[in-house]
Amino acid sequence: MELEFDVKITADALYDYMLRHTYYSASGLIGTIVGALMIVYFFARGGLVFLIAGVVILLYLPWTLFIKSRQQMAGTPAFREPLHYKLTEEGMEVSQGGEVQTQKWEDMFRAVSTQRSLIVYTSRVNASIFPKKDLGELTPRVIEMISTHMPPAKVKIR
Repeated sequence: MELEFDVKITADALYDYMLRHTYYSASGLIGTIVGALMIVYFFARGGLVFLIAGVVILLYLPWTLFIKSRQQMAGTPAFREPLHYKLTEEGMEVSQGGEVQTQKWEDMFRAVSTQRSLIVYTSRVNASIFPKKDLGELTPRVIEMISTHMPPAKVKIR
């Protein structure tokens, strides 16, 4: 089986990826826990400074990721044109402007999903983002292809 589709990376798709990537990392989780604990402490013991610090900590990360996604979008020429993907029995091929890159399924790091995207990590920090709005009715087939060719422990798609 082979699947081909085009995706257009937008600032919103990039932001969605950055949120998922950050909040599932140790630093994102620790920051969220610290911010939440400060707010809980404020309600338990008082001290307006704890409420302010907690809110700032909880809002800082999403806001900076929002700004970073817009900056990265503006500064990355590859995001201006659609990316063409071909999923085959051997792996994933991405092409744009005559340039082609291939990655074998066994070399993929993991696959996850968000409400808006499927994300296939090609390394710990690099990923291919498939916005579900671009996949449309191909979404279940893309999920099936990923799930069939990657070990179940590496696939966290809901």
